[in-house]
Amino acid sequence: MEYSMDEPIRLMPTLEDCSITRQILDRVGDKWSVLIIVNLGAEALRFKELQRRSGGISQRMLTQTLRHLERDGIVWRKVTPTVPLTVEYGLTSLGESLLDPLTSLVEWVNRNNTEIAKARIGYDRQHETQE
Repeated sequence: MEYSMDEPIRLMPTLEDCSITRQILDRVGDKWSVLIIVNLGAEALRFKELQRRSGGISQRMLTQTLRHLERDGIVWRKVTPTVPLTVEYGLTSLGESLLDPLTSLVEWVNRNNTEIAKARIGYDRQHETQE
């Protein structure tokens, strides 16, 4: 990208850019979105199967999260006119591009959860005596 000398070079994001970045990070970083994206990374799934694999998510929260992810272009939704309707979800190419970083994050958590649990216990003990 070329810049003219009359045009300032933006090194820092504008306030608007930060807001958009924060919104996107809030979306893809919440626990349900991460689980949904990782689960859809293996294969397209129907609603109930996705709910089962996302252990503990309510129907309402799954619906809401899927709508947000679909709106952001991360998830696609396919309705097949059967009785009852068959609704299937999968990752778009944008969603697939997010899969590797999220999978790495989940793997990091799995590798370090024992150490984090120990750190929490130590922290809680230290602050328990200070109260």
